[in-house]
Amino acid sequence: MKETEQTLLESLAQKGLEADHDAEHDAIRIKCDAVVVGSGSGGGVAAFVLAKAGLKVIVMEKGNYYTESDYPPFEGHGMDKLYENGGILPSIDGDLMILAGATVGGGSAVNWSACIKTPKSVLQEWSEDHKIPLFGTKEYVSAMELVWKRMGVTETCAMEGFQNQVLRKGCENLGINVQNVARNSSEKHYCGSCGYGCRQGEKKGSDRIWLVDAVSHGAVVLTGCKAERFILEKNRGGGKKKMKCLGVMAKSLNGNIAKKIKIEAKVTVSAAGSLLTPPLMISSGLRNRNIGKNLHLHPVLMAWGYFPDKESSSFKGKSYEGGIITSMSKVLSEDSEVRAIIETPALGPGSFSVLCPWTSGVDMKKRMSRYSRTANLITIVRDRGSGEVKTEGRISYVVDKTDKENLRAGLRQSLRILIAAGAEEVGTHRSDGQKLMCKGVDDKSIEEFLDSVSAVEGPKAMTEKWGVYSSAHQMGSCRIGEDEKEGALDLNGESWEAEKLFVCDGSVLPTAVGVNPMITIMSTAYCISTRIVKSMTTTGLSH
Repeated sequence: MKETEQTLLESLAQKGLEADHDAEHDAIRIKCDAVVVGSGSGGGVAAFVLAKAGLKVIVMEKGNYYTESDYPPFEGHGMDKLYENGGILPSIDGDLMILAGATVGGGSAVNWSACIKTPKSVLQEWSEDHKIPLFGTKEYVSAMELVWKRMGVTETCAMEGFQNQVLRKGCENLGINVQNVARNSSEKHYCGSCGYGCRQGEKKGSDRIWLVDAVSHGAVVLTGCKAERFILEKNRGGGKKKMKCLGVMAKSLNGNIAKKIKIEAKVTVSAAGSLLTPPLMISSGLRNRNIGKNLHLHPVLMAWGYFPDKESSSFKGKSYEGGIITSMSKVLSEDSEVRAIIETPALGPGSFSVLCPWTSGVDMKKRMSRYSRTANLITIVRDRGSGEVKTEGRISYVVDKTDKENLRAGLRQSLRILIAAGAEEVGTHRSDGQKLMCKGVDDKSIEEFLDSVSAVEGPKAMTEKWGVYSSAHQMGSCRIGEDEKEGALDLNGESWEAEKLFVCDGSVLPTAVGVNPMITIMSTAYCISTRIVKSMTTTGLSH
């Protein structure tokens, strides 16, 4: 948003919105039916549903808007412009590095395109064990189908990239499961840089689908606009909840608008994501004990394998080319329970170098010279443990014992896959440079090496061998619950404490999903926002 105060007022008037100066708060006051804070997977869907119903909708986004030609072509600029904290967001203890989108489209603009429906076992757990009926209904299943179709999801890949070729071949050689991963792009999409925004414009994220649909129905998107607090007052209308939400106070980040921005709305939707919705609610005065807790992060550890670029190699391409995730393997227990999933990441040379443990200058040069032919496999677990985020940027999280055991199982299976695919050398990112030369090695030596693999402690543990975990998924920090003891939100996604304040992002989910969560977040947001529309139609649009 490059507007000045005057041009902003004029632009809003042209869009049919009432806007003026609020002398009492020295703010620009904007009136609308619904305000959505955040434009990611949840916010985009909510904005569309509300706007399609005929409501005047404003979407607030602190990040900037980019077209495909605007997306930075290089890793450094991409991370800096499109991610929270420039892509360097550690947990408080430094054990875990977190990636979260911070642009129009949120995570859906920078994720790796994986489209996986909510597993049936998870839906059953949520509906029965957590007593959230929505997840056991046809309403939710229908929402998933609608999202799937509108996102243009394709379930096959015309040509896999180098890393996914390796994953698939290794699994086939071992005789273990491997399956296609659907994507919100064409079958021929061969873009290895979608993590920095899809410069081909083929990936159908929130910025390319839901927000476009919302704007076509009259919604207005304010970029460079950061929410500071919700406007809450005591509920004098005789409702069951103590407070009522009347909108949002925000500030402009563009430098041209000094005044605060006050958005008065009949309904407010927080879709700022699992890392930012809780701090926003707490800074607004909400006190439910679940706000900011139960943060699930799908912790990740990686394994790697080096495949020289020989004419005889069956694996074509480079590690940074092709669809980022097109294959997946499940790590199963003896009774066929899923312990983890194995996928492939997007790693630019900078990220790759940071992950590589330093053992010597010569070793680092050797690793970097092999960057393009190093296949990386990530192990993702559905974390039983959880963390906390109550202040923006202050994330506490400890990987629990069971999750570490499952990560270890995933690392071991990843290394087996890489070896079976024909890697010349394999290893982990443990601080001592743990690796194995595969040529001529016997089965006993392989097993001894695998036995030495573990999910180690983080750098602050001050142990000889340590590692750093990663996360690109955040869930559960403002979860729905059957009552206010179990969740921060009621069964319709509305705050237990404040009427007309809803949440439509990954924070509403009761637990971790266990798979890439975009489809789950969008489907849940669709159901919640559809219920918002029904409630407003029933009760009317007045405050």
